[in-house]
Amino acid sequence: MNYEGKGSAKGVEGYIPVTGGKIWYKIVGANRKKIPLLVLHGGPGAPHDYLEPLEALSDERPVIFYDQLGCGNSDKPSDKFLWTVERFVSELEQVRSYLGLDKMHLLGQSWGTMLAVDFILVKKPKGVMSLILSGPCLSSSRFASDQKLYLLELSDALQKTINESEMSGCFDSKEYQDAMMVYYKIHVCRLDPWPDCLNRTLEKLGHEVYEQMWGPSEFTLTGCLKNYERVDLLKEISVPTLFTCGCYDEATPSSTAYYHSMLPGSEIVIFEGASHEHHLEKIGEYLEVVRNFINKIENR
Repeated sequence: MNYEGKGSAKGVEGYIPVTGGKIWYKIVGANRKKIPLLVLHGGPGAPHDYLEPLEALSDERPVIFYDQLGCGNSDKPSDKFLWTVERFVSELEQVRSYLGLDKMHLLGQSWGTMLAVDFILVKKPKGVMSLILSGPCLSSSRFASDQKLYLLELSDALQKTINESEMSGCFDSKEYQDAMMVYYKIHVCRLDPWPDCLNRTLEKLGHEVYEQMWGPSEFTLTGCLKNYERVDLLKEISVPTLFTCGCYDEATPSSTAYYHSMLPGSEIVIFEGASHEHHLEKIGEYLEVVRNFINKIENR
């Protein structure tokens, strides 16, 4: 592994030139000897901060984070033509090449699972030892349908507020924001209050990236990901794969189990009492599951 970043007590940090600008990265446990873990954040445009609990795995191996272009500590060019799945796949390849990651484990969360799967399918990389897909979205149509079912579980008043705002395109009202927060506290993060690392991610969110790729809200899918469907291609993935989700996850247990069923030899773990941010809600359990899976693959 090669890097020229600035070292500190928090790890090695630096910048990587990629198509469209420079992106920030951090390596925790850079001197550890086991195969590195590269972490892909969600969003699109939700920087790495909320995934900080994964730093605990650096007691055995380097854990690498980076903020994708357009969010967090990375450059934020105003060019909507940069916000494509293809460019982010190329960016991931550029990160891997720059850091000299001949072998690595790859963990994606939410949108990061879409990025990870396309990286495997398109680049067919050698040296990816395992794939961890947390809160996976591998079918946009299925994800959208799942959210509509969740919406029906809210009160009639909340449903009315959300539906009217979605239809009118008015997403800024306090009533809509309050209604969405009820949904978020059930299906995105059930902790109260939300942890600092998650709040930092939201403060540094790349809104332009999210809107261009997904849409104006979780329920309104208008971006370039609206036709993202990879379920039928999962059988082409030969990398050992672990799926994780929470039992209240936006990435529902039924959809996650379906993806698992379509990828031969994959494993699945569903965390009770948790939602999309199950790595925050069940930190100890989640880290143990990921650690054991990675070590099992290495010890084969």
